[in-house]
Amino acid sequence: MSTDSPADHFSQAWTALLRTVAGLRDDDFGRASGCAGWRVQDLVCHLIIDAQDVLITLVTPSEGAPTHDSATYWTVTDFPPTGDDPLDALIPRLAAAYEDPQLLKFHLDDVGTAADRAARLADPERRVETQHMVLTIGDFLNAYVLEWTLHHFDLIAHLPDAPTPPTGCVARSRTMFEDAIGATIPAELTDAEALLIGTGRRPPDAAQRSVLGDIGERLPFILS
Repeated sequence: MSTDSPADHFSQAWTALLRTVAGLRDDDFGRASGCAGWRVQDLVCHLIIDAQDVLITLVTPSEGAPTHDSATYWTVTDFPPTGDDPLDALIPRLAAAYEDPQLLKFHLDDVGTAADRAARLADPERRVETQHMVLTIGDFLNAYVLEWTLHHFDLIAHLPDAPTPPTGCVARSRTMFEDAIGATIPAELTDAEALLIGTGRRPPDAAQRSVLGDIGERLPFILS
């Protein structure tokens, strides 16, 4: 049984994602990502905002009892994002303002390294508040393992030579995804397939749909 802490899993997923961004070529930033309406540069800009959210949440303590955990942190819907939401539409404008991809890389590395360091220093039992939810820091960091892993897949959706997320983080993310949706994806699907097909990032082929059975009729499960 693994004795890794939530911060360890968080750091593994986040470090892999930061390294993948650091290894991108300038022309990769103009490619499509796995997020509807966003290019790679837009997704990297979103990751900067995510890292800021981690830093803000870790210094927003709460005295209240936890209201959510790493599974209930997520809202599950049936409707994939279109990119038309005002906040989603803002991201490409922010990303374009950087102009030079190297500035995006620098800002993400700067803020992202700080977020990783803050996560490792935080007490996992302490309670924090974010988005009107109270949860332990351990649960908050676990929820972000799923966030980082899904966005890693989004980042490399059209970059076949880029490194994939760590297998341990993908396996852990599958478990959290299944907890969030209250359903089990058949074991015949790999962890990556369960996440990509389950969240609508990839359509199942005929064989996979046969294996999915009734749960296939409920796809996709969109996390927000």
